[in-house]
Amino acid sequence: ELTQGTIRQLDVMPGYVEYLNQLVPLQGSKKLKIVVDTANGMGGLTVPAVLGKNPGLEIVELYFDLDGSFPNHEANPLDPKNLVDLQAKVLEVGADLGLAFDGDADRCFAIDELGQAVTPSAVAAIVAKREIARAQGLGETSPTVLHNLLTSRCVAEVIEAAGAKAVRTKVGHSLIKDRMATTGAVFGGEHSAHYYFREFWGADNGMLAAMHLISELAEAGQPMSAIANHYTPYFSSGEINSTVTDTTAAKARVAKLLEANDAEDFDGTTYSFVDQSSWWWCNVRESNTEPLLRLNVEASSKELMSEIRDAALAAIADKA
Repeated sequence: ELTQGTIRQLDVMPGYVEYLNQLVPLQGSKKLKIVVDTANGMGGLTVPAVLGKNPGLEIVELYFDLDGSFPNHEANPLDPKNLVDLQAKVLEVGADLGLAFDGDADRCFAIDELGQAVTPSAVAAIVAKREIARAQGLGETSPTVLHNLLTSRCVAEVIEAAGAKAVRTKVGHSLIKDRMATTGAVFGGEHSAHYYFREFWGADNGMLAAMHLISELAEAGQPMSAIANHYTPYFSSGEINSTVTDTTAAKARVAKLLEANDAEDFDGTTYSFVDQSSWWWCNVRESNTEPLLRLNVEASSKELMSEIRDAALAAIADKA
């Protein structure tokens, strides 16, 4: 027998704001001007609630109106064309920092005061160091931090230098959330600007990452560009997608090209080389949904990165 149901409305925003500010207190921050582009997504609700009432922050709004048609640009901050408006506004108003959120605001991308993008690996390293310090301050001697295999070598170096255990993972939202639970990791970072927090149920939260950046900037006494440079000592190609008709053949050509180097089959194949004066790594992954190969290269010098990148791309395209 059917019974009459009830509807109850619950405003969870005040509790959300209070909890995030407990995790990353921003009170007492020096005055900062921050441009925020929420791309007509959910950040248009959460940014004013979390950051808008802080007297130490001047928030310059870009595209805060919620609109699922995304009339200004795609809500994907990983695509450089979607950062153009934010970069221009940061320079126009002389902001200390720019922040870009995706549609559901679980990812956050940063722009420095010079209008240059801060790599997600640099953000991961910054946040990891802060989360490690917080955990150690609560008595956890050697916290665990996750990073996927495509983040910069610098991320693992920062984690280990801070006295924590760096655990390398495959790429993927669901995979990392599972590893967050099974390892008890305090934090996890991906090259895609997903940042995961133990104190947020092991889930990703772009706002928490943004708050860590703001706090770091307020405390450091340096501009964002200087902070980011410290955590970007190496040279990366970024992820390059190549459409191929035969992914198996393309991977075989790359394997032939790099056969003299170490190879590891872990979420694609990672080739690597290290000697006393230089190093590089190169990962080739097949898309699960499209006829694509994804290439990521990092090296100790820009010239070496370019050399390996170009050779691998030529092999993928069968132009070697």
